[in-house]
Amino acid sequence: MRFQVVLTEDAERDLQDLIAYVAKHDSPASAEHVLSRILEIADSLVASPTRGSQPKELRSLGDQEYRQVFFKPYRLIYRVVGQQVAIYLIADGRRDMQSLLARRLLGG
Repeated sequence: MRFQVVLTEDAERDLQDLIAYVAKHDSPASAEHVLSRILEIADSLVASPTRGSQPKELRSLGDQEYRQVFFKPYRLIYRVVGQQVAIYLIADGRRDMQSLLARRLLGG
């Protein structure tokens, strides 16, 4: 079974901001590499979306709907709904993920 992978508007904005940051603070070539790898990882969810682990920050809040995959230090947080994999967040895992996830995904 193949799934459709989509980025939410927030995830698209996350990705644009991340790539702009890497290009400015490292190099355009590094930004291209990061973008390429993140898109590869997102595309890999088409075949096996349940392979991702549950984010510990959300598990501790009692939420088990979301999963994550990594391109360290970056985390892609997503949820499988029917035949669709919706990516909600793309962020540097060194951030305060507890607050970011609660605010973005749980409305807290």
